[in-house]
Amino acid sequence: MIHHNYLFFLFISISLLFSSCVKSLEDKPLELITEDYLWDSKDSLGTNANLFLNSIYAKLPKGFNRIGNNVLDAASDDAVPTEDGASISSFTNGGYSALSNADDSWQNSYAGIRMTNLFLQNFYKVHLKRDLLLEGQYWRAENRFLRVMFYYELIKRYGGVPLLGDQVFTLSDNLDLPRNTFDECVDYIVAECDAIKDSLRIDPVATGDYGRITRGVALTLKAKVLLLAASPLNNLNNDIDKWQRAKNAAAEVIALNAFSLEPAFSNVFTTRSNKEVILAYQRALTTDLEVNNAPIGYVSGSTSSLGRTSPTQELVDAFPTIRGRAITEDVRSGSNPTGYDATNPYANRDPRLDLTVFYNGLLWLGRGVETFDGGKDRPGGAAVQTKTGYYMRKFLGNFATGTAYSNQTHNFPIFRYADVLLMFAEAKNEIDGPGSVSDSVYTYLKAIRSRAGIMPGTDNNYGLDPNLSLSAMREAIRLERRVELAFEEQRFWDVRRWKIAETVYNKPLHGIRITNNGSTLNYQVESLNIPFQFVAPRMYRYAIPYSEVIKNPNLKQNEGY
Repeated sequence: MIHHNYLFFLFISISLLFSSCVKSLEDKPLELITEDYLWDSKDSLGTNANLFLNSIYAKLPKGFNRIGNNVLDAASDDAVPTEDGASISSFTNGGYSALSNADDSWQNSYAGIRMTNLFLQNFYKVHLKRDLLLEGQYWRAENRFLRVMFYYELIKRYGGVPLLGDQVFTLSDNLDLPRNTFDECVDYIVAECDAIKDSLRIDPVATGDYGRITRGVALTLKAKVLLLAASPLNNLNNDIDKWQRAKNAAAEVIALNAFSLEPAFSNVFTTRSNKEVILAYQRALTTDLEVNNAPIGYVSGSTSSLGRTSPTQELVDAFPTIRGRAITEDVRSGSNPTGYDATNPYANRDPRLDLTVFYNGLLWLGRGVETFDGGKDRPGGAAVQTKTGYYMRKFLGNFATGTAYSNQTHNFPIFRYADVLLMFAEAKNEIDGPGSVSDSVYTYLKAIRSRAGIMPGTDNNYGLDPNLSLSAMREAIRLERRVELAFEEQRFWDVRRWKIAETVYNKPLHGIRITNNGSTLNYQVESLNIPFQFVAPRMYRYAIPYSEVIKNPNLKQNEGY
């Protein structure tokens, strides 16, 4: 377990992150800040306690280019890192181990858990004004949510982990704790979500509280955890009761009637407050996503874009045509002018493609993207440039016709309503099957495809076959998750919980090679020749960090490490 004394670190963090907003901490010399000062009974506004809580919020998943400047999906079949030698590649080239993990969450999560326990142990000392007592209730419940959120981040990586309860351990305590089982951890998280749901803010919240934990957030975490528990990785005997619990939990979120699909897909990621985002990591207005991810030939002011993420042909091909059919099924012809055309492969496609991937010809900063050989965004030579013929477009502002980047809202969506609908559909399908096209599982996929801009068709099915089997609907749901939730740190975990990573990873990935013949462009799919492997069953779980295992003889390492 973690043996550090975090208070000094916390006060430094608080001072740097929040001191400009709170006079009481500004005026106190850092070395004189004590627990008594932090939990001052006379702090009737709870200023310092709220500050401490905000520092716990700062440990929520940050998303975007967080792993060596790369997105997590660059370690899935949806993308590869543009730059050679990126740390994220350790998940696909065999370099990952108990000694080296680019996405290690053990220390951060347990540090967050310790902070939440410190809050629970000490907050009672703060005597809030009477008109702030309800606010204090919210803070306690938010803190308890954050604790189980950190446990969720742990169990999806490592499986069962030690549960600490409310205890704040010291060096004199026995720290050699064994791991709880995965199911025990799930039950704990679910029980905590149920215990706090009625003590949290009700959705929708006031503008000033956006980003705070609400009842909807707690119920969504419950649904996520129960879906993880019901999935093949953790449900070896396909226990239908586990699917039922997951379905009921997702239905509970839907029944709140507090969330809905944002009418425009692009607005989900570029507006600070909307009815689809249930929880997002709050960030300042920035241009960092544009600079990090736009194609390399674009310069905003004096800053060149870095194009760090190269989406794969596999991801691009997953997007259906505008009629909702696979590109292999909906081929352009004289009688079908809206079908797929290999000589113009990005026309008549699912509109989400344009908002997810930069492809050749897509308008950006007033010119079309040039990812043909020798183009401005794939010039060749020694420059770091796309490996696949594509760059990541998702999350970026609307700069199609602009001349320079301007600060944008870039809050990472941790939970959003489209995911809840797909979770419900997935669980319901496993229990009841697809049902009829006018009801049941079809309803949720059709709602998401309708919002995406896919044509309904004469049958109003949005490209879905009307008589899908349970297994075929399962694949349809998985496809919808892939295209709808691309680059939102879902695919990486989905292929693991579905227990298909060994199939998905252990085959070549592809990109597009485009040659410009003057009047025409020639498109040729090519293998990337990049090592891409997954060793089962070992890689379905992360290794517990070696530094933790050697300190604690009761901490059993995961299989294969």
